[in-house]
Amino acid sequence: MAKVVIFLGSVRHNRQGIKVAKFLEDKLKERSHEVFLADAQKYELPLLDKMHKEYEEGKAPEVMEMLSKKIRGADGFIMVTAEYNHGPPAGLKNMIDHFQSEYFFKPSAIASYSDGSFGGVRAAIHLRAVLAELGMPTIPTMFPVPKIKEAFDEDGKPLDEAYNRRIVKFLDEFEWYMEAFANQRKKGTPY
Repeated sequence: MAKVVIFLGSVRHNRQGIKVAKFLEDKLKERSHEVFLADAQKYELPLLDKMHKEYEEGKAPEVMEMLSKKIRGADGFIMVTAEYNHGPPAGLKNMIDHFQSEYFFKPSAIASYSDGSFGGVRAAIHLRAVLAELGMPTIPTMFPVPKIKEAFDEDGKPLDEAYNRRIVKFLDEFEWYMEAFANQRKKGTPY
C-alpha cells in the first residue's frame, strides 16, 4: 500500500476534472492505496507570495501546514490537469509551487483532460517540465481524457468501458515507479 496525493487544479464553476479525480481515487483505493485529494478549489491557497519553506517552522498558514504534511508523507503524486490555452490551470500551478522539498525523489503521473479530442496533452507536456524541476519526475505513460463531458458521470464512473482498461497500464507503471523510488530513498538521496 502506498500513499498517493492527487492534485486537482481547476477551480472553475462546473469543472469537469473532479470526475477524473474521483475515477482515479476509486481505482487507487481498489488497489489498497491511501489517497488524499489536494483540491485547489477546496484548499484555497493565496497566490504565491511565500513558499511553505520560507515560513518559520510551524508558522505557515494552517492549510499550508496540512498540505505540506500530506505531500511529505506521500509516495507519489498524480496531477489532474485541464488544458487552458495549451497549459495547465493557474490553480494547479499555484498549489504545487507553494511546496518544494516535500516532492523530492518521488514520482508523479499526469492525467489530463479537455473538451476537445486531444485530452489535454498539450498542458501535460508543459507540466512535465515543472514537475521534474520540483524533483518529482513523471512516469512515461500519461492518462489523457478527451471529450471529458462524455467520458465520466458526476461520480467519476466511466461512461466508456475503455477507461477501465486504459487505467491499468497507467497505474501499474505508477506503482512500479513508486516502489522503485521508495527502495532508492531507503538507500539515501543525493542531497
